[in-house]
Amino acid sequence: MILALYCPDIAQNTGTCLRTGACLGVPVHIIEPAGFPVSAPAFRRAGMDYLDAVEWQRHASFAAFERWRREEGRRLVLFTTKGATPLPAFTFQPGDVLLFGRESAGAPEEVHAAADARVKIPLRPGMRSLNVAVSAAMALGEALRQTNGFPAPEPT
Repeated sequence: MILALYCPDIAQNTGTCLRTGACLGVPVHIIEPAGFPVSAPAFRRAGMDYLDAVEWQRHASFAAFERWRREEGRRLVLFTTKGATPLPAFTFQPGDVLLFGRESAGAPEEVHAAADARVKIPLRPGMRSLNVAVSAAMALGEALRQTNGFPAPEPT
């Protein structure tokens, strides 16, 4: 399982996603350009010391990410408010890439067209969207649950 962020706008959300990846043993991929310098102190602050504990990779563009993904043979699962399948009805596979769009604009049509599946998190009527880091944690939790991918608990 891989968590991917398309052109993230907010360093703190990206840092939270990296922390989630570190804690759950899931690599995180950042598709640039980001709305902040990925090496900036604010980004490092948001990721805290978890940046040293997570496997993460940067892609210079969506085209570069797509080349990598296709070479790896991974399925692209886009999370979007325009998704066709509700999260509880979707069946995940261990090699899936869970992709989340930018906070300000979601994902463009090019990304929608490349996706193998478009999934939405059901919300109450009248609610637009969740925070991207919250959405990523919810989706990743369900994907890991379905694929038995959570880390083994520490012995007590």
